[in-house]
Amino acid sequence: MTVTSRQRLAATLAHKPGDRVCVDFGGTAVTGVNVTAVTRLRKALLGDVNYRVKVVEPYQMLGEIDEPLAEAMGVDVVAVNGPRTMFGFANKDWKPFKLFDGTEVLVGGQFNLKDDGKGGFFIYPEGDTSVPPSGHMPKGGFYFDAVCRQAPIVEEKLDPKDNLVDFGILSEADIKHYATLAERAAAKNKGAILTAPGCAFGDIALVPATWMKRTPGIREIEEWYVSTAIRRDYVWKVFEGQCQIALKNLAALAKVISDKVQAVFLTGTDFGTQRGPFIAPQSYRDLYKPFHKTINDFVHKNTPWKTFIHSCGSVVELIPDFIDAGFDILNPVQCSAEGMDAQGLKDRFGDRVTFWGGGVDTQKVLPFGTPQEVYDQVRRRIEIFNKGGGFVFNTIHNIQAGTPVENLLAMVKAIKESK
Repeated sequence: MTVTSRQRLAATLAHKPGDRVCVDFGGTAVTGVNVTAVTRLRKALLGDVNYRVKVVEPYQMLGEIDEPLAEAMGVDVVAVNGPRTMFGFANKDWKPFKLFDGTEVLVGGQFNLKDDGKGGFFIYPEGDTSVPPSGHMPKGGFYFDAVCRQAPIVEEKLDPKDNLVDFGILSEADIKHYATLAERAAAKNKGAILTAPGCAFGDIALVPATWMKRTPGIREIEEWYVSTAIRRDYVWKVFEGQCQIALKNLAALAKVISDKVQAVFLTGTDFGTQRGPFIAPQSYRDLYKPFHKTINDFVHKNTPWKTFIHSCGSVVELIPDFIDAGFDILNPVQCSAEGMDAQGLKDRFGDRVTFWGGGVDTQKVLPFGTPQEVYDQVRRRIEIFNKGGGFVFNTIHNIQAGTPVENLLAMVKAIKESK
């Protein structure tokens, strides 16, 4: 009997052995592929020499993994994302754009740029060049950095409501957008992951609110992190308000999506560095965990979805808390960080969490190793993580722009030759 991608992902999340390893490329904004790498893969696997890949997430310049490429790569998971990008515009009205390395791509019609005077570009929220830019790509760059537009802080005028303007109740059109993508995935028997809006408490990638024209409140990265310590009451109130909105949106999405997706990406807030957590475990328990548990409890009570947390770095000290908070899936599984040895993670937590990522190191091996080194690491990681189920293959975070195509092909070959 032929196993569908939908069945394969379901079995994986149930920690059951499958016919082969389940694979995700492009299912989320943290399991994607830079558009230059997608372009190279299309040329190598499909012979698409003149094909222009669509940039589906301009902040990180992630390329679309469309059906032909997904088929060639053995991808099982499709994305159920929101209707707008990190710069607040929809992916439509496609137009051509050329990157600094010469890669020719397609970008959304509101991907509007201005020269920074140094050979780089500024990009604008909702494509509105009459307001201050919210992103910057330096000359020779491959991605956009957020441009902080925080006004000078006046302590006595700080109001948590200012950091809640990022979040809102989904419109009927937005809900229909999510439902349409989920229905499409189910109709094609694809595994699917929903990226839920507004559930990432304190995600520093979202704090500058690159999609908004006006950004009141605390928006500067260092200021936000400092605030989690010196303005704890302020941050708690932001999280409280955010949680209330998130629960309402999750309820609306659960009603229309039901079992058409198997997983939900709730948070991408990073808690780790290369050598350990940058937050004390007790601080996580005091500030973040109560909200994580509330959201997880709601999802598990009202849907069949498994819940997904993304946190880079060495988070081994926090994994027991993530599990206790209710998370079912851990990403990106940064095995190169201290204490994050693949076998050790599988032995300690493999029966309680699905590892979604960790398939190959994107800091050293994939971009700088030999094809054989890539092949060997991919085979070994699948052998470790996929034993008994509970593993979705993905790299450790997004595949980066300069990755040699020979190494990408070695990775794909290793995936296909593994069980």
